[in-house]
Amino acid sequence: MSRRRVKPSLYVSVDIEADGPIPGPYSMLSLGAAVAGVQDGDGFTAADPTARTFYCELRPVSEEFVPEALAVSGLDRDRLRVEGLDPRVAMARFTRWVREVSGDAQPVMCGYPASYDWTFLYWYLIRFTGVSPFGHSGCLDMKTLYATKAGLPLRAVAKGTMPRELLSRRRHTHHALDDAVEQAELFANLMEWPGPGSPR
Repeated sequence: MSRRRVKPSLYVSVDIEADGPIPGPYSMLSLGAAVAGVQDGDGFTAADPTARTFYCELRPVSEEFVPEALAVSGLDRDRLRVEGLDPRVAMARFTRWVREVSGDAQPVMCGYPASYDWTFLYWYLIRFTGVSPFGHSGCLDMKTLYATKAGLPLRAVAKGTMPRELLSRRRHTHHALDDAVEQAELFANLMEWPGPGSPR
């Protein structure tokens, strides 16, 4: 198959804030997403991560929470019980947004690290809409991407180990949309990075 005929991938940086370690017993409280770029047979093209974004806050699905996890986001569960979106509504809106921004491309969720955010996102999508716009495996982990390009063991990787020019200049605030935008910039830099020792 010609490289030019490969269906493009549309990368969506996703960050979630939750009040515990796993979905079900605990709740996803906010979801932020930003289009990071598109890749086709000719290569990767970065997007302005502030141009196409999504954000919502959700009603908790249980009464259980871990105080330390809740404190990270600064979100108020009592307020969200009243003002947060019903998870069915939130996931339906998010799915529509992903499909709109993807167009003819295949959407891929990317995260840093993806494992935690993907666990909540996929569970919520299947639980409340029955389907995921990313399929069951349309997920790319930025830590793995960096480790592979840098030739490092995965567990040796942290943002502090990365070359400074790869990192976004935006602050990591633990607001889901802020962090999705920040990580979209990191992702674009990683995709364009030729590896250690190579001029950018």
